[in-house]
Amino acid sequence: MQDEPKNIENVSASDHPLLMTVYDLPSPQEVAAQDAKRTLKGRLLMIAVLLICAAPVVLSYLTYYVIRPTSLRSFGELIQPTRSLPEMSIEVITKPVADKNMNALHLNSLKGQWLLLSLSEGACNDDCQKSLYFQRQIHTALGREKDRVDRVWLIMDDKAVDPELTRGVGDSWVIRAPKDDIVKWLDSPTQNDKKESNGSQFGDYVYLVDPMGELMMRFSSKIEIDTAPKIRRDLERLLRAAESWDLPGRNDLPKDTLKLVPAREDLSNAGVKK
Repeated sequence: MQDEPKNIENVSASDHPLLMTVYDLPSPQEVAAQDAKRTLKGRLLMIAVLLICAAPVVLSYLTYYVIRPTSLRSFGELIQPTRSLPEMSIEVITKPVADKNMNALHLNSLKGQWLLLSLSEGACNDDCQKSLYFQRQIHTALGREKDRVDRVWLIMDDKAVDPELTRGVGDSWVIRAPKDDIVKWLDSPTQNDKKESNGSQFGDYVYLVDPMGELMMRFSSKIEIDTAPKIRRDLERLLRAAESWDLPGRNDLPKDTLKLVPAREDLSNAGVKK
Protein backbone atom coordinates (compact mmCIF):
# COMPACT_ATOMS: atom_id res chain seq x y z
CA MET A 1 0.00 0.00 0.00
CA GLN A 2 1.46 3.26 -1.05
CA ASP A 3 1.94 6.12 1.39
CA GLU A 4 -0.40 8.98 0.96
CA PRO A 5 1.29 12.16 -0.23
CA LYS A 6 1.98 14.70 2.50
CA ASN A 7 0.23 18.02 2.54
CA ILE A 8 2.67 20.41 0.96
CA GLU A 9 1.48 23.25 3.23
CA ASN A 10 2.62 21.31 6.30
CA VAL A 11 6.09 20.52 4.94
CA SER A 12 8.96 22.79 5.94
CA ALA A 13 11.40 24.11 3.40
CA SER A 14 14.19 22.04 4.89
CA ASP A 15 12.18 18.88 4.24
CA HIS A 16 11.46 19.69 0.65
CA PRO A 17 14.39 20.95 -1.48
CA LEU A 18 12.07 22.26 -4.15
CA LEU A 19 10.57 24.77 -1.74
CA MET A 20 14.00 26.40 -0.80
CA THR A 21 14.57 29.98 -1.97
CA VAL A 22 17.84 30.50 -3.81
CA TYR A 23 19.39 34.02 -3.79
CA ASP A 24 21.80 35.30 -6.35
CA LEU A 25 25.40 35.58 -5.17
CA PRO A 26 26.90 39.15 -5.30
CA SER A 27 29.17 39.91 -8.16
CA PRO A 28 32.93 40.30 -7.55
CA GLN A 29 32.64 44.05 -8.33
CA GLU A 30 30.07 44.54 -5.58
CA VAL A 31 32.22 42.64 -3.09
CA ALA A 32 35.23 44.78 -3.98
CA ALA A 33 33.20 48.01 -3.62
CA GLN A 34 31.91 46.97 -0.20
CA ASP A 35 35.42 46.07 0.95
CA ALA A 36 36.68 49.46 -0.25
CA LYS A 37 33.90 51.21 1.67
CA ARG A 38 34.75 49.37 4.86
CA THR A 39 38.44 50.13 4.42
CA LEU A 40 37.78 53.84 3.83
CA LYS A 41 35.46 54.04 6.83
CA GLY A 42 38.06 52.38 9.05
CA ARG A 43 40.79 54.74 7.89
CA LEU A 44 38.63 57.81 8.43
CA LEU A 45 37.75 56.58 11.91
CA MET A 46 41.42 56.02 12.72
CA ILE A 47 42.34 59.51 11.44
CA ALA A 48 39.54 61.04 13.53
CA VAL A 49 40.84 59.30 16.66
CA LEU A 50 44.39 60.53 15.97
CA LEU A 51 43.15 64.10 15.43
CA ILE A 52 41.17 64.03 18.68
CA CYS A 53 44.23 62.81 20.57
CA ALA A 54 46.54 65.37 18.96
CA ALA A 55 44.14 68.33 19.21
CA PRO A 56 45.06 69.38 22.80
CA VAL A 57 48.77 69.43 22.00
CA VAL A 58 48.30 71.34 18.74
CA LEU A 59 45.93 73.86 20.36
CA SER A 60 48.28 74.44 23.30
CA TYR A 61 51.20 75.23 20.97
CA LEU A 62 48.98 77.41 18.80
CA THR A 63 47.63 79.28 21.82
CA TYR A 64 51.05 79.83 23.39
CA TYR A 65 53.02 80.81 20.31
CA VAL A 66 50.37 82.45 18.10
CA ILE A 67 47.19 83.51 19.86
CA ARG A 68 48.56 84.52 23.28
CA PRO A 69 45.28 84.95 25.19
CA THR A 70 44.74 88.46 26.55
CA SER A 71 43.59 87.01 29.87
CA LEU A 72 47.24 86.29 30.69
CA ARG A 73 48.19 89.95 30.42
CA SER A 74 48.75 91.90 33.57
CA PHE A 75 46.15 94.36 34.76
CA GLY A 76 48.80 96.72 36.08
CA GLU A 77 51.09 98.82 33.91
CA LEU A 78 54.72 97.76 33.84
CA ILE A 79 57.20 100.56 34.54
CA GLN A 80 60.08 100.40 32.09
CA PRO A 81 62.79 101.06 32.89
CA THR A 82 62.40 100.16 36.54
CA ARG A 83 63.38 102.68 39.22
CA SER A 84 65.40 101.74 42.31
CA LEU A 85 64.35 102.83 45.76
CA PRO A 86 66.49 105.85 46.62
CA GLU A 87 68.47 106.48 49.79
CA MET A 88 65.88 109.04 50.82
CA SER A 89 65.45 109.73 54.52
CA ILE A 90 61.91 109.12 55.73
CA GLU A 91 60.02 109.65 58.96
CA VAL A 92 58.22 106.60 60.28
CA ILE A 93 54.75 107.32 61.69
CA THR A 94 53.57 103.72 62.14
CA LYS A 95 55.25 100.45 61.23
CA PRO A 96 54.43 96.72 61.17
CA VAL A 97 57.62 95.81 63.08
CA ALA A 98 58.19 96.21 66.80
CA ASP A 99 61.52 98.02 66.83
CA LYS A 100 61.81 101.30 68.75
CA ASN A 101 64.96 102.28 66.90
CA MET A 102 63.19 102.21 63.56
CA ASN A 103 61.66 105.65 63.84
CA ALA A 104 63.76 106.98 60.99
CA LEU A 105 65.42 105.15 58.13
CA HIS A 106 66.12 105.30 54.42
CA LEU A 107 63.42 104.42 51.91
CA ASN A 108 65.61 101.80 50.25
CA SER A 109 65.86 100.02 53.62
CA LEU A 110 62.35 98.70 53.03
CA LYS A 111 63.49 96.42 50.22
CA GLY A 112 63.50 92.70 50.89
CA GLN A 113 59.71 92.54 50.68
CA TRP A 114 57.22 93.22 47.93
CA LEU A 115 55.93 96.73 48.62
CA LEU A 116 52.46 98.00 47.72
CA LEU A 117 53.17 101.72 47.79
CA SER A 118 50.61 104.53 47.72
CA LEU A 119 51.22 108.27 47.94
CA SER A 120 48.98 111.07 49.16
CA GLU A 121 48.80 114.21 51.24
CA GLY A 122 48.39 113.97 55.01
CA ALA A 123 44.76 115.05 54.70
CA CYS A 124 43.58 111.82 53.09
CA ASN A 125 40.25 112.48 51.32
CA ASP A 126 37.45 109.98 50.70
CA ASP A 127 39.05 108.57 47.53
CA CYS A 128 42.35 108.16 49.35
CA GLN A 129 40.69 106.35 52.25
CA LYS A 130 38.79 104.09 49.85
CA SER A 131 42.03 103.17 48.08
CA LEU A 132 43.75 102.37 51.39
CA TYR A 133 40.78 100.22 52.40
CA PHE A 134 40.89 98.17 49.19
CA GLN A 135 44.67 97.79 49.47
CA ARG A 136 44.21 96.26 52.89
CA GLN A 137 41.53 93.88 51.54
CA ILE A 138 43.76 92.86 48.64
CA HIS A 139 46.62 92.21 51.05
CA THR A 140 44.41 90.07 53.30
CA ALA A 141 43.10 88.11 50.29
CA LEU A 142 46.65 86.93 49.52
CA GLY A 143 46.32 84.47 52.39
CA ARG A 144 49.55 82.91 53.59
CA GLU A 145 51.50 84.80 50.92
CA LYS A 146 50.62 88.17 52.46
CA ASP A 147 53.69 87.95 54.73
CA ARG A 148 55.81 88.50 51.62
CA VAL A 149 54.10 91.83 50.91
CA ASP A 150 54.23 95.06 52.92
CA ARG A 151 51.84 97.96 52.42
CA VAL A 152 53.43 101.41 52.48
CA TRP A 153 51.54 104.68 52.72
CA LEU A 154 53.93 107.51 51.82
CA ILE A 155 52.79 111.00 52.88
CA MET A 156 54.18 113.89 50.87
CA ASP A 157 53.56 116.85 53.17
CA ASP A 158 53.89 117.85 56.82
CA LYS A 159 50.17 117.79 57.67
CA ALA A 160 49.08 115.71 60.63
CA VAL A 161 47.54 112.33 59.93
CA ASP A 162 44.29 111.33 61.60
CA PRO A 163 45.16 108.72 64.28
CA GLU A 164 41.96 106.86 63.48
CA LEU A 165 43.11 106.50 59.89
CA THR A 166 46.55 105.21 60.87
CA ARG A 167 44.86 102.58 63.04
CA GLY A 168 42.52 101.75 60.19
CA VAL A 169 45.32 100.87 57.76
CA GLY A 170 46.42 98.09 60.11
CA ASP A 171 49.85 96.50 59.80
CA SER A 172 51.11 98.99 57.25
CA TRP A 173 54.08 101.30 56.98
CA VAL A 174 52.96 104.91 57.30
CA ILE A 175 55.92 107.11 56.44
CA ARG A 176 56.59 110.72 55.51
CA ALA A 177 59.11 112.10 53.03
CA PRO A 178 59.72 115.45 51.32
CA LYS A 179 57.64 115.95 48.20
CA ASP A 180 60.61 117.33 46.27
CA ASP A 181 62.58 114.12 46.83
CA ILE A 182 59.61 112.01 45.77
CA VAL A 183 59.18 114.06 42.60
CA LYS A 184 62.85 113.69 41.82
CA TRP A 185 62.53 109.92 42.19
CA LEU A 186 59.29 109.38 40.26
CA ASP A 187 59.08 112.31 37.85
CA SER A 188 60.51 110.61 34.76
CA PRO A 189 58.56 109.37 31.74
CA THR A 190 57.73 105.72 31.22
CA GLN A 191 57.32 104.04 27.85
CA ASN A 192 53.58 104.67 27.75
CA ASP A 193 53.00 108.09 29.26
CA LYS A 194 54.18 111.66 29.19
CA LYS A 195 56.30 113.27 31.84
CA GLU A 196 54.48 113.87 35.09
CA SER A 197 54.91 117.28 36.71
CA ASN A 198 55.25 118.46 40.34
CA GLY A 199 54.04 115.13 41.69
CA SER A 200 50.42 116.08 40.99
CA GLN A 201 49.64 112.72 39.39
CA PHE A 202 51.53 110.43 41.75
CA GLY A 203 48.49 109.98 43.96
CA ASP A 204 46.63 108.55 40.98
CA TYR A 205 48.62 105.32 41.21
CA VAL A 206 49.44 102.52 43.60
CA TYR A 207 52.99 101.36 42.93
CA LEU A 208 54.53 97.91 43.28
CA VAL A 209 58.18 97.47 44.32
CA ASP A 210 59.85 94.07 44.05
CA PRO A 211 62.04 92.62 46.86
CA MET A 212 65.18 93.88 45.11
CA GLY A 213 63.94 97.44 45.56
CA GLU A 214 62.90 98.04 41.95
CA LEU A 215 59.72 100.00 41.22
CA MET A 216 58.30 97.87 38.42
CA MET A 217 54.49 98.18 38.17
CA ARG A 218 51.67 100.58 38.94
CA PHE A 219 47.90 100.38 39.25
CA SER A 220 45.22 103.03 39.26
CA SER A 221 44.54 104.22 42.80
CA LYS A 222 40.84 104.37 41.96
CA ILE A 223 40.32 100.79 43.08
CA GLU A 224 36.78 99.45 42.80
CA ILE A 225 35.15 96.19 43.77
CA ASP A 226 35.62 94.85 40.21
CA THR A 227 39.27 95.92 39.81
CA ALA A 228 40.54 94.79 43.23
CA PRO A 229 40.52 91.06 42.21
CA LYS A 230 42.53 91.93 39.09
CA ILE A 231 45.22 93.60 41.19
CA ARG A 232 45.25 90.60 43.51
CA ARG A 233 45.71 88.22 40.55
CA ASP A 234 48.70 90.24 39.34
CA LEU A 235 50.27 90.03 42.80
CA GLU A 236 49.63 86.29 43.04
CA ARG A 237 51.28 85.67 39.65
CA LEU A 238 54.34 87.69 40.64
CA LEU A 239 54.60 85.95 44.00
CA ARG A 240 54.42 82.52 42.32
CA ALA A 241 57.05 83.53 39.78
CA ALA A 242 59.40 84.71 42.56
CA GLU A 243 59.07 81.67 44.82
CA SER A 244 62.47 80.32 43.79
CA TRP A 245 64.39 83.34 45.10
CA ASP A 246 62.06 85.35 47.34
CA LEU A 247 62.08 84.22 50.97
CA PRO A 248 58.58 83.53 52.31
CA GLY A 249 57.12 84.43 55.67
CA ARG A 250 59.29 87.40 56.67
CA ASN A 251 57.33 89.22 59.35
CA ASP A 252 60.23 91.50 60.28
CA LEU A 253 62.74 93.14 57.99
CA PRO A 254 66.21 91.55 58.19
CA LYS A 255 68.48 93.67 60.36
CA ASP A 256 71.45 93.37 58.02
CA THR A 257 69.53 94.93 55.12
CA LEU A 258 68.43 98.02 57.01
CA LYS A 259 70.45 101.18 56.65
CA LEU A 260 69.05 102.94 59.67
CA VAL A 261 69.34 106.62 60.29
CA PRO A 262 70.04 107.17 64.03
CA ALA A 263 66.83 108.08 65.83
CA ARG A 264 68.58 111.04 67.50
CA GLU A 265 69.46 112.61 64.17
CA ASP A 266 67.56 115.79 63.42
CA LEU A 267 65.31 114.88 60.52
CA SER A 268 65.25 118.48 59.36
CA ASN A 269 68.91 118.15 58.42
CA ALA A 270 67.93 115.34 56.11
CA GLY A 271 65.22 117.42 54.48
CA VAL A 272 62.29 115.89 56.33
CA LYS A 273 59.93 118.32 57.99
CA LYS A 274 58.51 117.30 61.35
